[in-house]
Order: sequence, then structure tokens, then C-alpha cells
Amino acid sequence: MAMNEDLEIILDLAKDSMSNAISHLEKKLLNIRAGKANPNMLTNVFVDYYGTSTPISQTANINTPDGRTLIIQPWDKSMLPEIEKGIEVANLGFNPMNNGENIIINVPVLTEERRRELVKQAKNEVEEAKIAIRNARKEANNEIKKSNEFSEDLKKNSELDIQEITDGSIKKVDIIFNEKQEEIMTL
Repeated sequence: MAMNEDLEIILDLAKDSMSNAISHLEKKLLNIRAGKANPNMLTNVFVDYYGTSTPISQTANINTPDGRTLIIQPWDKSMLPEIEKGIEVANLGFNPMNNGENIIINVPVLTEERRRELVKQAKNEVEEAKIAIRNARKEANNEIKKSNEFSEDLKKNSELDIQEITDGSIKKVDIIFNEKQEEIMTL
């Protein structure tokens, strides 16, 4: 009975690792803008909040009144210059406008060349996710191979199960990429 439990643990760890790789990919792809204004575009923006480097989302409300505009409303108006500086330092290609109350960012329309660059960037993130998935497969297979508790048949069947989980995860990653690519390339 303990043999099956050990195998289940190995399979569950592989599933978790692959699932984490997919979740990480989804978060990374949120940062790749597809032409529409989205508060997630500012995820990597940090501001000097009274001497502490703080994510912009913890210093202000970020709204998108339409597909082309981001409005940042700081909770403390004295933070406007710091937020503006943080956006410029993040080098996102935005030109923030400070009106004394809010910071307004007009998100520029993406050129065809820029869209292709973003697809390439997304492809790199996808490849990293696939590598993480394959590494999880390799680790699980190594755990099974090095164990003397399992019969050869059980080892072979487990490797097939792991490959099935891997194939499903890779397929999920490909679907996520295709959706992101379509989102980026759609005007």
C-alpha cells in the first residue's frame, strides 16, 4: 500500500510543479500589454513611498475609463511626483500627465512591429514555462527510477502517467499562448 502512496505523492508533486509553471506564465503574460489599457500594465512600477520602494498599486487607485486611458488616483496627493517618477523609471514607454489631482496615461496604439515584438516576448515566456514543465517531468521520472520499491511495470506505467500530465500541461500552455497572440495582434 505504501508503494502506491509514494507514487501518488510523486505524481501530485509533478502536477503541482506543472500547474505552478502555468500560473506563473499567466501572470507574466498579464504584463505584456495588448494595446488596451489595463491596470496590470503598471505591475512593475514602484514608487518611493516615504523612503520605501512600494508597488504603485499600494499607493493609489488605478482605473481604466476606456481602452486607451489609465487614471492613477494617489491616496496622498503629495505622492503625485513620486508616482510620475516611478512610471518613467519603469520605462514602459508611457508619458504620464500630472493634472494636480491624478496622473493620466494615454496608452499609445501599438505598431505592427511592436505587436510582433510583444508576440516574441510572449513566446519566450511560453518557452520558459515549457522548460519548467519538462523539468518537473524529469524530476518525477528520476524519483521513480531511483526508487527500489517499485516494480519495473509500475515504473513504466508511472512514467506514462507523468508523460500524459506533461502533454496536458504543454497543451494548456499552447492554448494560453494562442489566445495571447490573438489578443496582441488584434487591432
